[in-house]
Amino acid sequence: MTPEELAVVLAEHARWLRRDGGARAKLVGADLHDANLCVADLRGAYLIGANLNGADLGGADLRDADLRRADLRRAYLGGAYLEGADLRYADLRYAILNGVDLEGADFQGADLRYAVMDKG
Repeated sequence: MTPEELAVVLAEHARWLRRDGGARAKLVGADLHDANLCVADLRGAYLIGANLNGADLGGADLRDADLRRADLRRAYLGGAYLEGADLRYADLRYAILNGVDLEGADFQGADLRYAVMDKG
């Protein structure tokens, strides 16, 4: 996915969040490796099987997002909001999860080997 295509999806998702038309972000299987999604508002987005390997999601709002089977290897999620996110079977090896709010997130079957986590 090009940065321009991603910008359109994010703009439409922002409109959807405001209940001003738009459309929920459906990035199922999207190739977003190394993407800069720092502080992006992806609440409720569909990211099932997305390739977010090495992406910067620092401070991003991923509350209630569907990240099942997403590739988050080496992703930076410092300070992100993951409350209620579905991370079942996601690959989070070597991901940075410092200061992340994980309340209610589902990590069933997720691979967290070598992930860096603290309580912030």
